[in-house]
Amino acid sequence: MSAGLHADGVDFTPWPEAFAQRYRDAGYWRGEALGQILQHSAARDPLRVALVCGERRWTYAMLDEEVGRLASGLRQRGIAQGDRVVLQLPNIGEFVLLCFALFRLGALPVFALPAHRRSEIAYFCSFTNAKAYVIADVHGGFDYRTLARDVLADDGVKSAAPDLRVIVVGDAAEFIAFDEVRDNDEAPTPLAPPAASALAFLQLSGGSTGRPKLIPRTHDDYFYSVRASAEICGLSENSVYLCALPVAHNFPMSSPGILGVFHAGGTVVLAPNPSPDTVFPLIEREGVTLTSLVPPLAMIWMEAAAAQTAAKRYDLSTLELLQVGGSRLSDEAAQRVRPLLGCTLQQVFGMAEGLVNYTRFDDPEQLVVSTQGRPISQDDEVRVVDDDDNDVAPGELGHLLTRGPYTIRGYYRADVHNARAFTRDGFYRTGDLVRQLPSGHLIVDGRAKDQINRGGDKVAAEEVENHLLAHPAVLDAAVVAMPDAYLGERSCAFIVPRGDAPRAMEISRFMRERGLAQYKVPDRIEFVASFPKTGVGKIDKRALRERFVAQPTTIPV
Repeated sequence: MSAGLHADGVDFTPWPEAFAQRYRDAGYWRGEALGQILQHSAARDPLRVALVCGERRWTYAMLDEEVGRLASGLRQRGIAQGDRVVLQLPNIGEFVLLCFALFRLGALPVFALPAHRRSEIAYFCSFTNAKAYVIADVHGGFDYRTLARDVLADDGVKSAAPDLRVIVVGDAAEFIAFDEVRDNDEAPTPLAPPAASALAFLQLSGGSTGRPKLIPRTHDDYFYSVRASAEICGLSENSVYLCALPVAHNFPMSSPGILGVFHAGGTVVLAPNPSPDTVFPLIEREGVTLTSLVPPLAMIWMEAAAAQTAAKRYDLSTLELLQVGGSRLSDEAAQRVRPLLGCTLQQVFGMAEGLVNYTRFDDPEQLVVSTQGRPISQDDEVRVVDDDDNDVAPGELGHLLTRGPYTIRGYYRADVHNARAFTRDGFYRTGDLVRQLPSGHLIVDGRAKDQINRGGDKVAAEEVENHLLAHPAVLDAAVVAMPDAYLGERSCAFIVPRGDAPRAMEISRFMRERGLAQYKVPDRIEFVASFPKTGVGKIDKRALRERFVAQPTTIPV
């Protein structure tokens, strides 16, 4: 499968025309751009509150006007259709403003996470030839302006993105202040929406190899996923969604997430962090009706709800729906959601590459508790296959393959990887091991790809191993997942030292100094004399996982 060149000049693999026409004929693709989500809701109910961030509130009319001024200001600063802009913002209102402004321009947000550091950000900027990089000044005690200086000094960025400009929300120092970007003309020039078949943005794949792969999503395919998700989840103008997870993740953005709520005309409340001490008062104050969490956070919320006392009790009675996804929620934990939080549980299993599954409100309780839902669309094609791509019998464990109206046909500028990640007839190899019930519901039983799912954050073993091998005292390294009751999985690095073994803390510090996101730094490090090998001479990672009964050297998280 070769990457196609879209009319906007961005490499990605388009859907074959026969499939595209089928999706248009079925009404999945309606020729609408994502920026029109906000415009439609603003026209329908301009005075309704659209967005809450701390003490700041935007009605739909206010949000639409601010987005228009920001889009015009970005265009005046040289950001044009097809340009890439790396966004690394926490859960603040400016994230929403920038997303919709870039959608309106036809420029492509590249969604980085606040946890990313120099290694990831420099790669995103250089690989996409980014025109701009947008950050907050300081968040969580970390100064992103220092990170921006390091990124600008990177040789790869200097070469591939020589005109990269940095926009800062807050104190901009020597960079461009976000507040100076908006167009203050009395009537900013209106912008025609981009083609719905064009790329809308680039998301990050958790991946299992080296650097994260970039996921190209079009306006047409993503808008369908948002619209269908909003319908399945019963959203309306009365929905109040608490965004507690990092907003740049696919789950809180579109499943149905903030975009689904804006499409329905409801209200989005941004939480600065997901701690019960932060979110429980917000649920009470704003009358939150739904939210989405990963399993470790869901368990923390349930424990906190159970521990509330009469002297300190928040009213959570407006909360109707808790979505849980990102990794497998145990059946036992699932059964405690309604008794402890008083709301309906909806399990969600999806991927930024496309396929999204939901349990439905009319599903029997057993399916809600024990499965991860069934696909959005009747045109989501799902295959469960063995190692040779032969379909397994219903209910048997196998590799999940999928294609459909909102599942990509290839990663961005990744022809070689695409040949492995997709079948010749366009099915995406998700890397998940699943069983499919006769009802269509999926039960996720793990990963076949060499990846650690650390509480919903995906860690590619190969990427971490490459950083470890750069240490002069490391001869060889292998990173594997280890079970964890809280996060589901943590990472363990087995290291063959070159001579005397260094201290584990030295390795941990080295990884951080290389600009690696903290969640990718190994949670445990064990030094070994050699690695067990498979029959063909490869490192036997299964055998390494069985060594966790040994006493490890532990790295504080």
